[in-house]
Amino acid sequence: MHCLKSLRTANPGILQLFKNAGISSRGGADNIVLSRTQQPVPLPCWAAASHHTHRAFHQKGPDADPGHPKSRFMSSMEDLLFYTITEGKETIPLPQFISALRKTGLLTSDPRLSDCVREMRQSSRDSVGPVMMDKKLFRRCAGNNIMLLTKAFRKKFIIPNFDELTQQIDRMYDSVADYIPQLAKFSPDLWGVSLCTIDGQRHSVGDTKVPFCLQSCVKPLEYAIAVHEFGTEHVHRFVGKEPSGFKFNKLSLNDEDKPHNPMVNAGAIVISSLLKPHSNKAERFDYVMDFLKSLAGTEYVGFSNATFQSERETGDRNYAIGYYLKEKRCFPENADMMAALDFYFQLCSIEVNCDSGSVMAATLANGGICPITGERVLSTEAVRNTLSLMHSCGMYDFSGQFAFHVGLPAKSGISGAVLLVVPNVMGMMCWSPPLDRLGNSVRGIHFCQDLLSHFNFHNYDNLRHFTKKHDPRRRSDEDPNKSVVNLMFAAYSGDLTALRRFALSALNMEQRDYDSRTALHVAAAEGHVEAVVFLTEVCKVNPHMKDRWGNTAIDDAMQFGHDVVVSVLQEYQRGYTDSDVDAPCDTEEQKITPDTLKGIV
Repeated sequence: MHCLKSLRTANPGILQLFKNAGISSRGGADNIVLSRTQQPVPLPCWAAASHHTHRAFHQKGPDADPGHPKSRFMSSMEDLLFYTITEGKETIPLPQFISALRKTGLLTSDPRLSDCVREMRQSSRDSVGPVMMDKKLFRRCAGNNIMLLTKAFRKKFIIPNFDELTQQIDRMYDSVADYIPQLAKFSPDLWGVSLCTIDGQRHSVGDTKVPFCLQSCVKPLEYAIAVHEFGTEHVHRFVGKEPSGFKFNKLSLNDEDKPHNPMVNAGAIVISSLLKPHSNKAERFDYVMDFLKSLAGTEYVGFSNATFQSERETGDRNYAIGYYLKEKRCFPENADMMAALDFYFQLCSIEVNCDSGSVMAATLANGGICPITGERVLSTEAVRNTLSLMHSCGMYDFSGQFAFHVGLPAKSGISGAVLLVVPNVMGMMCWSPPLDRLGNSVRGIHFCQDLLSHFNFHNYDNLRHFTKKHDPRRRSDEDPNKSVVNLMFAAYSGDLTALRRFALSALNMEQRDYDSRTALHVAAAEGHVEAVVFLTEVCKVNPHMKDRWGNTAIDDAMQFGHDVVVSVLQEYQRGYTDSDVDAPCDTEEQKITPDTLKGIV
């Protein structure tokens, strides 16, 4: 049988967490029983409002006032997060922490984690042997990132089970070549896929660091910049909004003698003439480059001068389009047609890789806010209009087919790139040079179709009634029946790791099953002392709740002869009152709301 003496020896970190909440061990013959030496730390109003809210964040940070309730609150959040990551251990190797971080989708290159990475590097330099992550180091690393890390490990990102999504992406990446007979004619060497969610979760597979030119993928980006700067009405005085039905480089205009849309060459050339019209060539180019670098966060954005020179020498069709536009007076007044063409060639020659392209796409998916820097780059109006045009006109002559089968905004380029946006979820960049007869990447098109066959990202997929497709945005705790089963099974098996994870996710730890039993009933009946101590002293669950037969948790422990559990529950009941969870927030110490939580950090 378990005893609390062995519990202290085996897992002192949990008991330290209890002490921080005001619990200590009592000596003497009865030393196996935990006793309260002081009142629990007052809980914030939003955490203590009812029995159906999780209540377990307490204590202080390393550089904060130990007596301040906000300090206690944040420090105990760090402690609970630490033991969730380490599965109850006092120390883990630093690579294990980094691996756990990557499973959530966060990379060490994320600029939001710069302080955390700096602390880890400093510890590596100061250490002679392998670096071990303990609570002290974790607090230094997590100090400025506690909100981000808590959100990650609580699985509150847009893709909660990111590891499952990336495994499926990897399988699709590997399977593409096997399903496309046309690829036998092309070199299979270069093929990369990167994704970035609106929360900054990242994944890459294949040749994602190889630079390539944006080519036509720059068209929606320059259009977004133009709308951001001048507004929709001004921009569409010079360019239309409708699909053309013709090839992207055809000399044709709509009934109003305007280019059909900004995604064809004629429209993109006119848009180029709108950007910084009174600046010199260098200033105009730097202006757009700065925008694109902001869209890509800290990722690579470069320029291929060789491609630019080649475009200028061989762009006869674009020169013809330029003169046709000039003859039809499509340019703004006093615009220089040759300067606009030169600028357009420059923009097409801007280089990115899959990683930076995916962040650009994610910025569009996130309403114009870069997910890894948090910077507002584009207005919501510009993003909305850009995505609408990408959906209807972004894939050359394949746009209708793509909208039908994939149903997402996308833009392809003759470099083999496909920029894909899943609005409010993520952005992707696929790159493979072999093209089909319409100028789209063969692998990229098939990958997008495969993606939509597995996941219900299509704009018109039903999010409530679906059978074959998987929704990676769906959280397991959204199903109340499943959450009850998972909680009860964790209590039955004494799985402290799972219980910590549920507590960190703000799950109601007092949920009842069909027999009105709580997790405390189950843990007490099975004699799991650690689980009982965690549920009572950390989660502060109600010990007086009765099942359908009128039994409390202590009754179950007595019935099955678990004396240590009985002692723990008796001691807990003596200090427990309903006011522990229902006390009104009438003191200054307790007035902590979710809105002020970021200010605490």
